[in-house]
Amino acid sequence: MDTIRIDKWLWAVRLFKTRTQAADACKGGKVKIDGQNAKPSRDVKVDEIIEIQLPLIKRKVKIIKVVKNRVAAKFVPELLHDLTPPEEYEKLDMLKQLNIEKRDRGTGRPTKKDMRTISKLKDS
Repeated sequence: MDTIRIDKWLWAVRLFKTRTQAADACKGGKVKIDGQNAKPSRDVKVDEIIEIQLPLIKRKVKIIKVVKNRVAAKFVPELLHDLTPPEEYEKLDMLKQLNIEKRDRGTGRPTKKDMRTISKLKDS
């Protein structure tokens, strides 16, 4: 196999959780190949460079190998070469650190006391 649909490859190498998310990103203009928007049905081949605009960072990857089925995370480095600049990952780390209001899932809404504490932290 030397070509595969872009949405299927993005899903197979775990850049998106579902194939539908990968297809929606392609339809929304978030996936570019050689500077041009890629439709979900576009075939990709080895040595093509793909730019993906994820929610927080912009990734750039080069296809090393084309696969049909989803692979385990430990095999992903064998399939793509990450060309994303380190500044993007630094920006991602910084944004994660700034999100101090994040609450654990299932803890419910903040109480009045929690809200006062949050307000004090924001004001200082």
